[in-house]
Amino acid sequence: MNEIPIQQVARLTGTTSRTLRHYDSIGLLRPARAGSNGYRLYGSVELVRLQRILLLRQLGLGLPQIADALDASGDEAAALGTHLEWLQTEKDRIERQMAAVMHTVDALGRGERPMDENMFDGFDRTQHKEEVTRRWGADAYARSDRWWRGLSDTNRTAFQQETAQLSAQWQEAASRGVDPASDEAQTLAERHVAWLRGVPGTPAEDPAQVAGYVRGLGDMYVADPRFGANYGGSEGAEFVREALHEWADRA
Repeated sequence: MNEIPIQQVARLTGTTSRTLRHYDSIGLLRPARAGSNGYRLYGSVELVRLQRILLLRQLGLGLPQIADALDASGDEAAALGTHLEWLQTEKDRIERQMAAVMHTVDALGRGERPMDENMFDGFDRTQHKEEVTRRWGADAYARSDRWWRGLSDTNRTAFQQETAQLSAQWQEAASRGVDPASDEAQTLAERHVAWLRGVPGTPAEDPAQVAGYVRGLGDMYVADPRFGANYGGSEGAEFVREALHEWADRA
């Protein structure tokens, strides 16, 4: 049986033995067994689970939410495939950021003062500006943009973490084939709407418009691959759309 001790697992993963012992104590990651010397030993099953834990931590989920996600997901390969799609999206974005920074460094090295759109490729929080403006108006975009720029670093980070958590939980539920009309999916939809209402300037603020707005967003997630990538691709986006449509119907 191939098993490795806790110290080696800590080195491989960049974590600590103390963290792994904590995961054991709360039931998140049990070792395969303890050796004759009392050291915890980990096999392939445990390492796969640890990989998923670390990926979910990277998405900003807390340990209780990670435990729920792992326990609810039966197909590890499918769940990891969803993670892989998200990582590929992030890889593409980071590579664009790197190219943008290299562009700036090269320009500065030539004594130039760069002032062009290539500087901000990959930093594109505003990449959907045209679509949002077309659907809901320039004022809606301008208000939300002012709100974003006015956030403190702490509040901006908190919003980004909430966004990542919501995205991860949508993807995880989709990978398990959850019914969009189920209580679980509708709880996610309710959280999604609350998240939308947290951004000033959107029709989510208006009780008379919110159902139509949510329905339109669901359609947009499927129609535009840039939005769908936030939910693991087309299948995940379709699941989110159906859940949001169900929420809108009930609203």
